[in-house]
Amino acid sequence: MKTDIEIAQEAVLENIADVAGRIGLEPDDLEMYGKYKAKITDDYMERIQKNPDGKLILVTAINPTPAGEGKTTTSVGLGQAFAVLGKKAVIALREPSLGPCFGIKGGAAGGGYAQVVPMEDLNLHFTGDFHAITSANNLLAAILDNHIQQGNELGIDPRQIVWKRCLDMNDRALRNVVVGLGGKMDGVVREDHFVITVASEIMAILCLASDLADLKERLGRIIAAYNYQGQPVTASDLNAVGAMAALLKDAMKPNLIQTLEHTPALVHGGPFANIAHGCNSVRATKTALKLADYVVTEAGFGADLGAEKFFDIKCRMAGLKPDAVVLVATVRALKYNGGVAKADLSVENLPALQAGIVNLEKHIENLHKYGVPIVVTLNSFVTDTEAEISFVRRFCEDRGCEFAVSEVWEKGGTGGVELANKVLETLEKKESRFKVLYDDNLSLKEKIETVASEIYGAGGVSYTTAAERQLQKLQEMGFGNLPVCMAKTQYSLSDDPSLLGRPVGFNMNVREVYVSAGAGFVVVLTGTVMTMPGLPKKPAAYQIDVKEDGKITGLF
Repeated sequence: MKTDIEIAQEAVLENIADVAGRIGLEPDDLEMYGKYKAKITDDYMERIQKNPDGKLILVTAINPTPAGEGKTTTSVGLGQAFAVLGKKAVIALREPSLGPCFGIKGGAAGGGYAQVVPMEDLNLHFTGDFHAITSANNLLAAILDNHIQQGNELGIDPRQIVWKRCLDMNDRALRNVVVGLGGKMDGVVREDHFVITVASEIMAILCLASDLADLKERLGRIIAAYNYQGQPVTASDLNAVGAMAALLKDAMKPNLIQTLEHTPALVHGGPFANIAHGCNSVRATKTALKLADYVVTEAGFGADLGAEKFFDIKCRMAGLKPDAVVLVATVRALKYNGGVAKADLSVENLPALQAGIVNLEKHIENLHKYGVPIVVTLNSFVTDTEAEISFVRRFCEDRGCEFAVSEVWEKGGTGGVELANKVLETLEKKESRFKVLYDDNLSLKEKIETVASEIYGAGGVSYTTAAERQLQKLQEMGFGNLPVCMAKTQYSLSDDPSLLGRPVGFNMNVREVYVSAGAGFVVVLTGTVMTMPGLPKKPAAYQIDVKEDGKITGLF
């Protein structure tokens, strides 16, 4: 069996200008990055605002397991399937982070015959967007420390600096560091911290900003520190906004690439859904809606994280109204949730499937709360049996969901035709009555507890003393009307990664709360989730190499 990278490297790519031409873009509407990658110009995005919007379809999933779910694979395959049916479709995805590529998760190009390409470029440096975000983030950090060194006119309290440096790599040694060691000219000694680039507020701002003016306004609102009087010091106060915006000017433009079957894909932005809001950029999604009749997008990890934030943060801020949701599951992952060891997942086990399908059931219930029609799809494996598939089909249809089996990993677009037809039927027959989960006017605590109880199934929420103080201060500062961005393990509906299936009545533990004032939400850290991941014992980097002919191997 061929690996994902072997399939991608054997593909014959079309010139990206030809791919763009089929959805109405001229060569002057593109900024080329070689033959197979391009950015869409600001002028073109302004010109197409008069176009009607296509249908917006969100792809989400059950909680991830070591058995695999295939959310990006399904997103790509569904877009290809629409093309097989003669429909005008565009896929809107996130860019991969280097950290997982060299860690444990791998890349984010999809898999099998449902991939976006060039896969190696996408999973590595791509068009430099993450470099620009990292540079803008760290420029603000450097300006802040320099301000203190050069006399500290703003009276910044070094013990109340909240802006962290970032790096697009898993590196646990950088979570907590000391800077300024050395002589008098080497800066003020203080504790500092790093987050992974995808967790940077700059990433969230880039993904939520509507244009360059909005970007600059949001950058200016970033709270970098507090002064000795406890008042916020912003990026605007530090005179950092112009230079940061200059670094981000090109990164603001969505990237256009193609699938293995030459379906257009806008890949832009890349926040994780377990520690950030987990969606591709608003600009990419809105541009795709003007370019196509059907737009397939995804949100990170399970529906409890990615879909919740897509609805409650991205759609709320951008005025988006999704028309349908595709919820991805696998028989293997459901059996894993039912207590079957990874080595035994290929064996038919209906009792385990029945025990584990409660995870899917909870996600269906959650999505119904947003008023968007649901299509459940099983990402097919050769070990799935007819009895197992039939059980899942009946389970979903009994709960008012359409159901389809997807074979896009093996067959590409043709393997997604059943799913595409179910989506088209759903769009035609079922009206979306989208609504967000909670009102802006609720307090931050009420929003946290609404998500914890309604989406996760928690029986209660406990707060550390520090989190209690932070919440009170944010309410007093006027941030109580913002949505909450819950940072939580992706592996469980709870904040404990070992609780599989559908845990109920557990206590959700909130340890830290801070505002991303530029992005426009309040981040809530729960359990032991980390904003700077570490590498596993045997990282994927051990298997990655490049041959003498320049061909990369081991990337997946």
